Amino acid sequence: QRTNELWDAQQITSVDVQQHTEQRIRGRGRGPLALPACRHHGLLARRGLRGAAARGVAGRGAAPPRQRPLPLPAGAASPPPGLGQRLAAWSAGRGPASWGGAGRGGGVPLPRTAPDTASCFSALSQSDDLKERKEPHVSALRKVLLDEFRPWLSAVTQIELEPTIDLSCAKYEYTDVLLCHDDELEGRRIAFILYLVPPWEKSDGGTLDLYSADEHVQPLQVVKSLVPSWNSLVFFEVSPVSFHQVSEVLSKEKCRLSVSGWFHGPPVARPPRYTEAPLPRSPHVPYDHEILYNWINPVYLDMASQAQIQEEFEDRSETFLKDFFKREKFQLVCEALEKEDIKWTRRGPPNKRCYEVAEEGSLPDILKNCLEFFRSEALFLLLSNFTGLKLHFLASSDEEGEEGRAADSAGHDSSRAKEGETSGNADQRGQLENFLKTAEGEPQNSSSVPTCVGELRQWMNGCYTLVHDTQATEFALDLMFFCGCEDWDAEYGGFTSYIAKGEDEELLTVNPENNCLALVYRDKETLKFVKYINHRSLEHLKKHPNNAGFWDFSFVYYE
Repeated sequence: QRTNELWDAQQITSVDVQQHTEQRIRGRGRGPLALPACRHHGLLARRGLRGAAARGVAGRGAAPPRQRPLPLPAGAASPPPGLGQRLAAWSAGRGPASWGGAGRGGGVPLPRTAPDTASCFSALSQSDDLKERKEPHVSALRKVLLDEFRPWLSAVTQIELEPTIDLSCAKYEYTDVLLCHDDELEGRRIAFILYLVPPWEKSDGGTLDLYSADEHVQPLQVVKSLVPSWNSLVFFEVSPVSFHQVSEVLSKEKCRLSVSGWFHGPPVARPPRYTEAPLPRSPHVPYDHEILYNWINPVYLDMASQAQIQEEFEDRSETFLKDFFKREKFQLVCEALEKEDIKWTRRGPPNKRCYEVAEEGSLPDILKNCLEFFRSEALFLLLSNFTGLKLHFLASSDEEGEEGRAADSAGHDSSRAKEGETSGNADQRGQLENFLKTAEGEPQNSSSVPTCVGELRQWMNGCYTLVHDTQATEFALDLMFFCGCEDWDAEYGGFTSYIAKGEDEELLTVNPENNCLALVYRDKETLKFVKYINHRSLEHLKKHPNNAGFWDFSFVYYE
């Protein structure tokens, strides 16, 4: 009761990351998406800097060499509004509401499966370590746990426990969750939770879920769920297979309050860390320019639009292209995604990700064709135009003189369009067609062949991805194309967050939006995760009975 009173009186510190981040940003005189001091490249610093680390650039550095936009048919004279729209990080309801200094000195360290990130948490509140509290009831609790409970626990478990304890308080409310992790951190041997909850049912959520593990010491599925109960204490040994989670709290009225921590002891030998095989990468699929005309809004095939997109992308390392597909094509894709005969497979393990991926063999033709579009040679070339990256071996990478030629080309095409000449479109079609035909006979360096990897994903309540300590980081272009997002609210989750490795600040948020193509260039110091989709998302199902969430075509392109 005393702990509950202290919490309500806000005497036990709870760190609100959103407010904390905004205050730090305002203190530096930066905007809502301000970046930390320029120590990184790509999305972190210059945002578009390729190979800067190899050149030894320590500051902002130079942008990647500007590509000459490859010849594509002229369309509208100017790009649509909102190109390269920057989405505010830490806007209301879009980030973890509060958690306490995880892994940073005075706070309680995070488990090893989610180091220094908020990806594992969803809005729960956690106090600082209670060892500094002087209130008599808190001090008495620590003394009882150390002097009376620890010797008994050591005898029961046959583990010699040190006379130290980590102790903190956690408060879970509606839709709060703590995702799958193993609690392993050097010296931790026994984890415990003392529940201070009102009468609690399984239907209220907030259960402590324990996972089984496979032969690779990776979590498989929940095998036991413990319902919180007032004045009950749960403990378990921390080990390489002690995977667990706190399931989403579903009660809008009740608060799941607990005191938890760890006892320390001799470290346990850990088996070699398992590294899962990455998804196979593949070079582009030979498709000529006609595939672009069949799928893409003509405004994005205009060279003036491409030049503007590239200029903005070089400055920001991200862009957001609305109404990317032709309306009729997008409608066909959405209708096909709602078909029940598509086979979806849950992709894990749950300490890294949880979402559904489509089995390509079960897809209707329109969706197979859409996947082929994202793998097509023509799109590789178009992405080179949008970003200035070398995603095709014939795309220019010479910095000298390219800006002038690009400007001349864009100006020439625009002037012809203004004069009403009808041959410009045909000329550019012919140029691109010849360019692609030339590519078929040109030798290419196999060590630098651009590749991609992608999948069609389905997102609904309970889906997420996590930042984890085996996550590979390298220079890459992320592409996300969203479907079925009408009336999707950011409070549901499902947005993609980009963060700096080892830092808490969020660099960029990409919210799902219908028929929008998001492009983000990240470097080796940038990580990403998809926020857990919570129980509020079921409101979307009421408005759209055939759609419990949304879908995205997720691809990564490598130079």
